[in-house]
Amino acid sequence: MELEIIGLLVAVAVCAGFVDAIAGGGGLLTLPALMMAGVPPVQAIATNKLQGTFGVAASSFAFWRAGHIDVPSLVPAVVAAALGAGLGSLAVQAVDPQGLRQVVPAVLLLVAAYFALAPYIRDTARSVRLGPRSFALAVAAPIGAYDGFLGPGAGSMYLIGFVALFGSDLVKGVAGTKLLNLTSNVVALAVFAAAGHVDYAIGLAMAVGQIVGARAGARAAIARGAPLIRPLVIIVSIAIAASLLLRG
Repeated sequence: MELEIIGLLVAVAVCAGFVDAIAGGGGLLTLPALMMAGVPPVQAIATNKLQGTFGVAASSFAFWRAGHIDVPSLVPAVVAAALGAGLGSLAVQAVDPQGLRQVVPAVLLLVAAYFALAPYIRDTARSVRLGPRSFALAVAAPIGAYDGFLGPGAGSMYLIGFVALFGSDLVKGVAGTKLLNLTSNVVALAVFAAAGHVDYAIGLAMAVGQIVGARAGARAAIARGAPLIRPLVIIVSIAIAASLLLRG
């Protein structure tokens, strides 16, 4: 692939990493860019997982270093997300995901409506409705399975779980979401890598851009909080829903 095209892919990865660190949905930019560059679909999906994993790892580290990730309380959720993603990655090889693709847009539109209309979503924590183990079983495991099976919008789904059920404020909710996204991304990437679908040259080049964008996005989310996160989550959720409907 020509260096100019790789340079453009890296630039797209920077933008995607910034958005993804705040609201998720970076794949809306990077996956179409990879396909437009001529990467075959399955290889594009696998390579997208590689570069995206570096971005979400960078944003997770930034949130953790700033003290927004309580690792001990999230251990059950991490384990559940990993198991779910593994099962989802295996299931997608045997089951047509088209039916789920038709349901997800409605879920994402409900997520957007929740963040748009709920008047109490601010930078303050709320009451906890699910403890760590219950949250792991009821939220992390099924969303992790969805992330391994299909993927688009998983970050928005994790976030609404953190805010509505785990008692997180928006910044801590985004931080927890990044950690669970990282978990399910690593599992799915391992499945794709074992099958030999990853283009490491393109993926690692884009990973550099992802790291730059993700670190900047995490800093922006930490500094600006709800006024930045809330509208971006709404926009990204609607954009992913529209993308799935147009492709469906």
